[in-house]
Amino acid sequence: MSECVFCRIVRGELPSWKVYEDEEVMAFLDINPATPGHTLVIPKKHYRNILDAPDEVVAKVFKVAKKISEAVVNGLGAKGVNVITNAEEVAGQVVFHFHVHVVPRYSPDELRFEYTPKKYSEEEAEEIVKKIKSSLG
Repeated sequence: MSECVFCRIVRGELPSWKVYEDEEVMAFLDINPATPGHTLVIPKKHYRNILDAPDEVVAKVFKVAKKISEAVVNGLGAKGVNVITNAEEVAGQVVFHFHVHVVPRYSPDELRFEYTPKKYSEEEAEEIVKKIKSSLG
Protein backbone atom coordinates (compact mmCIF):
# COMPACT_ATOMS: atom_id res chain seq x y z
CA MET A 1 0.00 0.00 0.00
CA SER A 2 2.95 2.33 -0.61
CA GLU A 3 0.85 4.59 -2.87
CA CYS A 4 -2.08 5.00 -0.46
CA VAL A 5 -2.12 8.65 0.61
CA PHE A 6 -3.29 7.81 4.13
CA CYS A 7 -0.61 5.12 4.54
CA ARG A 8 1.94 7.73 3.49
CA ILE A 9 0.56 10.14 6.11
CA VAL A 10 0.83 7.40 8.76
CA ARG A 11 4.48 6.77 7.76
CA GLY A 12 5.24 10.50 7.93
CA GLU A 13 5.97 10.77 4.21
CA LEU A 14 3.21 13.36 3.73
CA PRO A 15 2.34 16.18 6.11
CA SER A 16 -0.93 16.37 8.03
CA TRP A 17 -2.54 18.49 10.70
CA LYS A 18 -2.69 15.73 13.29
CA VAL A 19 -5.23 16.13 16.11
CA TYR A 20 -4.95 12.65 17.66
CA GLU A 21 -2.69 9.61 17.53
CA ASP A 22 -2.27 6.37 19.45
CA GLU A 23 -0.69 3.04 18.49
CA GLU A 24 -3.55 2.00 16.19
CA VAL A 25 -5.45 5.13 15.11
CA MET A 26 -4.65 8.58 13.79
CA ALA A 27 -6.92 11.60 13.26
CA PHE A 28 -6.07 14.67 11.19
CA LEU A 29 -7.83 17.59 9.54
CA ASP A 30 -9.31 16.90 6.11
CA ILE A 31 -7.29 18.78 3.47
CA ASN A 32 -10.58 19.76 1.75
CA PRO A 33 -12.88 20.40 4.71
CA ALA A 34 -16.65 20.62 4.40
CA THR A 35 -16.64 22.78 7.57
CA PRO A 36 -13.93 24.08 9.92
CA GLY A 37 -12.62 21.19 12.01
CA HIS A 38 -13.63 18.45 9.52
CA THR A 39 -11.43 15.59 10.75
CA LEU A 40 -10.59 12.17 9.32
CA VAL A 41 -10.11 9.24 11.68
CA ILE A 42 -8.17 6.29 10.24
CA PRO A 43 -6.65 3.04 11.40
CA LYS A 44 -2.88 3.08 10.92
CA LYS A 45 -3.05 -0.34 9.30
CA HIS A 46 -4.46 -0.34 5.78
CA TYR A 47 -7.98 -1.64 5.15
CA ARG A 48 -9.89 -0.69 2.01
CA ASN A 49 -13.03 0.44 3.88
CA ILE A 50 -15.45 -0.55 6.63
CA LEU A 51 -16.39 -3.69 4.67
CA ASP A 52 -12.76 -4.87 4.78
CA ALA A 53 -11.80 -3.86 8.34
CA PRO A 54 -12.11 -6.28 11.27
CA ASP A 55 -14.81 -5.49 13.85
CA GLU A 56 -12.28 -4.53 16.52
CA VAL A 57 -10.66 -1.99 14.17
CA VAL A 58 -14.03 -0.50 13.25
CA ALA A 59 -14.89 -0.24 16.96
CA LYS A 60 -11.58 1.47 17.79
CA VAL A 61 -11.91 3.96 14.90
CA PHE A 62 -15.47 4.86 15.91
CA LYS A 63 -14.44 5.18 19.56
CA VAL A 64 -11.86 7.77 18.50
CA ALA A 65 -14.43 9.41 16.19
CA LYS A 66 -16.67 9.90 19.23
CA LYS A 67 -13.78 11.48 21.13
CA ILE A 68 -13.07 13.82 18.19
CA SER A 69 -16.80 14.62 17.94
CA GLU A 70 -16.86 15.69 21.57
CA ALA A 71 -13.70 17.77 21.04
CA VAL A 72 -15.06 19.70 18.05
CA VAL A 73 -18.29 20.47 19.91
CA ASN A 74 -16.48 21.55 23.07
CA GLY A 75 -13.39 23.10 21.47
CA LEU A 76 -14.81 24.69 18.32
CA GLY A 77 -18.33 25.47 19.44
CA ALA A 78 -19.95 23.20 16.85
CA LYS A 79 -23.67 22.65 17.47
CA GLY A 80 -23.47 19.02 16.34
CA VAL A 81 -21.55 16.62 14.07
CA ASN A 82 -22.04 14.23 11.20
CA VAL A 83 -20.01 11.02 11.52
CA ILE A 84 -19.74 9.38 8.11
CA THR A 85 -17.88 6.59 6.38
CA ASN A 86 -18.16 5.79 2.67
CA ALA A 87 -17.62 2.28 1.31
CA GLU A 88 -16.72 2.00 -2.36
CA GLU A 89 -16.86 4.50 -5.18
CA VAL A 90 -20.64 4.31 -5.63
CA ALA A 91 -21.00 5.58 -2.04
CA GLY A 92 -18.56 8.44 -2.56
CA GLN A 93 -15.34 6.82 -1.32
CA VAL A 94 -12.37 8.59 -2.91
CA VAL A 95 -9.42 7.38 -0.81
CA PHE A 96 -9.53 3.60 -0.48
CA HIS A 97 -8.24 3.37 3.08
CA PHE A 98 -10.92 2.96 5.76
CA HIS A 99 -11.68 6.34 7.29
CA VAL A 100 -14.42 8.13 9.17
CA HIS A 101 -15.31 11.76 8.61
CA VAL A 102 -16.18 13.83 11.67
CA VAL A 103 -17.86 16.92 10.21
CA PRO A 104 -18.65 19.67 12.72
CA ARG A 105 -21.97 21.40 12.11
CA TYR A 106 -22.41 25.04 12.98
CA SER A 107 -25.68 25.79 11.17
CA PRO A 108 -28.28 23.60 9.47
CA ASP A 109 -27.80 25.15 6.03
CA GLU A 110 -24.01 24.82 5.59
CA LEU A 111 -24.04 21.23 4.33
CA ARG A 112 -26.78 19.01 2.95
CA PHE A 113 -27.14 15.27 2.57
CA GLU A 114 -30.09 14.94 0.24
CA TYR A 115 -31.97 12.02 -1.17
CA THR A 116 -35.42 11.47 -2.59
CA PRO A 117 -37.41 9.39 -0.09
CA LYS A 118 -39.13 6.35 -1.51
CA LYS A 119 -41.84 4.12 -0.07
CA TYR A 120 -41.66 0.33 0.15
CA SER A 121 -44.54 -1.88 -0.78
CA GLU A 122 -45.21 -4.49 1.90
CA GLU A 123 -43.90 -7.26 -0.39
CA GLU A 124 -40.75 -5.34 -1.30
CA ALA A 125 -39.93 -4.57 2.36
CA GLU A 126 -40.44 -8.21 3.35
CA GLU A 127 -38.18 -9.41 0.52
CA ILE A 128 -35.43 -6.93 1.46
CA VAL A 129 -35.63 -7.91 5.14
CA LYS A 130 -35.42 -11.60 4.16
CA LYS A 131 -32.29 -11.00 2.03
CA ILE A 132 -30.55 -8.93 4.69
CA LYS A 133 -31.33 -11.42 7.46
CA SER A 134 -30.13 -14.37 5.37
CA SER A 135 -26.82 -12.58 4.75
CA LEU A 136 -26.19 -11.73 8.42
CA GLY A 137 -24.94 -15.26 9.06
